[in-house]
Formats: sequence, C-alpha cells, structure tokens
Amino acid sequence: MNNSVLNTGRMVWAALRMLLVLTVVTGIAYPLVVTGIGRLAFHDKANGSIVKVDGKEVGSKLIGQSWNLPGTDKPDPKWFQGRPSNSGYDPLSTGSSQLGASDPTLVKDVKAAKQQVAAFNGVPESEVPKDAVTGSASAIDPDISPAYADIQVKRVAEHNGLSVAQVHKLVDGHTDGRTLGFMGEPHVNVLELNIALKELAARS
Repeated sequence: MNNSVLNTGRMVWAALRMLLVLTVVTGIAYPLVVTGIGRLAFHDKANGSIVKVDGKEVGSKLIGQSWNLPGTDKPDPKWFQGRPSNSGYDPLSTGSSQLGASDPTLVKDVKAAKQQVAAFNGVPESEVPKDAVTGSASAIDPDISPAYADIQVKRVAEHNGLSVAQVHKLVDGHTDGRTLGFMGEPHVNVLELNIALKELAARS
C-alpha cells in the first residue's frame, strides 16, 4: 500500500513538473519569441501597418475606410473609392452579407450599385468591375482592382484640377502585382493612392 501511494505521488509530481515546463515553454517562451521575431522582421505589419501623414495617423494599409463627403453617406468625387462594405468599414464588425450569388436581394442590390457607380464615374455599366459593386468577405478590404481604379481616373482628375495622364500615372505607380508573381491578383491600396493624390494635387 505504501509503495502504491509513493508511486502515485511520484507520477503526480512528474505530471505537475511536465505541466509547468510545457506552460512556460508553450504559454510564455514561445509566444514571446514569435512576437519578438514578428516585431523585428515585420515591424510594420506587426504593429497594424499604420499610415501616418505629417506625424498623424490616418489609417491602416490593412483596413479599408470610407471616402464620403464629410457628414454624409455620399461618396466624395475627389477621392478614389474603395469596395462596398457591409459593416461600414468597422474592423470590429467584419463579415460579408452572407447572401448567395443568386439571392434576389443581392442581385437587385448589385444592379442598383452598378448603375450608381457607372453614373458617378461617367462610364458605361459594362465597364464597372465586380469589386466596385460587391463587398469582400471581411467587409474591410483596403484594396481595389486596377480596373476599378481606372474607371475613377477621369472623375478624380477633374475634381482635383489634374490631368487624366497625371492621375493614370499615379494609379500605375500604386498598382501592386501578384504576390511572388502568381498569388492573388494585381491590386491598388486606396489609402496610399489617395494620400499620393492629395500630395500631387497640393503641388499642382
């Protein structure tokens, strides 16, 4: 009986020591090491990819935002517009509308959005790309397709006193290709593009 109790005690103590070691290694050491490597190797991304202008935080490269006229829900014609957002670009409330591609409500909303985007940018509905009228799965996609940026060039140029050629060059300079040459699609970060647009307009 004494040997049984002693053996049990030894096993419990061994288990407790193993639990302590694993807790320290996986619960403290590993997270600290990974966080440290992330901050050193990917400092910008690890800290939210915050964008600053004149020392002031204006957003994140990872989160889309509204470019509406102040105090309204109407898009400001002088800025490039991002993808529609089901959550109002709220990073704390991400998610799509959950409507299927054939859902009558979604079909109706997309048709209406296509008409609005076409009229707003002065282009035929046939030129309106999909990302201009459909939200992303996260509802906070910060990027748009080069095609969506292109149909906005003329409007943006007119409202900023710039030439179409100047704005086209700006879009081309802010178009990123596929990751590693084959992953994803070419895209344009709306926040970075609008910051560059503001700087260009200020110099002109």
